[in-house]
Amino acid sequence: MNKLLSFLPRFSRFYVVMILLTISMPGYSTGIFLKGSSSVSLIVGSGRAFNQNYTVFGAGFSHYVVDGLSLGVTAETWSGATPSITKYSPHVQYVLQTADIKPYLGAFFRRTSIDGLEDQDSVGYRAGVYFDTSSNIYLSAGVVSETYQNCNAAIFVSCSDTYPEVVLSFAIQ
Repeated sequence: MNKLLSFLPRFSRFYVVMILLTISMPGYSTGIFLKGSSSVSLIVGSGRAFNQNYTVFGAGFSHYVVDGLSLGVTAETWSGATPSITKYSPHVQYVLQTADIKPYLGAFFRRTSIDGLEDQDSVGYRAGVYFDTSSNIYLSAGVVSETYQNCNAAIFVSCSDTYPEVVLSFAIQ
């Protein structure tokens, strides 16, 4: 629990405001997490690598193959510092069908391309909750744990990382 609490200061005021606004909005249940549904996600945030701060932009696509279970892919670009970083990540995720707050658990494989270095592979998992904000928009807040494979500790500060994530998803119908 202490490890989780240590991440709270990393949440910017933007994320806290988004979560609070989402919780206060009325929920309208839809079939966004049902078989045959698809969604796109937008990622805007910050990251830290090589003792530098980056701005992270990304997008993802998920498709529900059965009720609550999706397969998808996400792409991110890290900019504003050097070297530039690009990440591609296929993933699987299960969303528990509850009321307005929907818990999720997922796993992913990630390929990270870093200018001037060999590509890095990582595996990880994520857990959190979706907040139902409208008929086709969902905000999720959770925690991600990621472990890099064949990591060179002489180059990277750490070969594993745990961090918060907030993602805005839009249903495609």
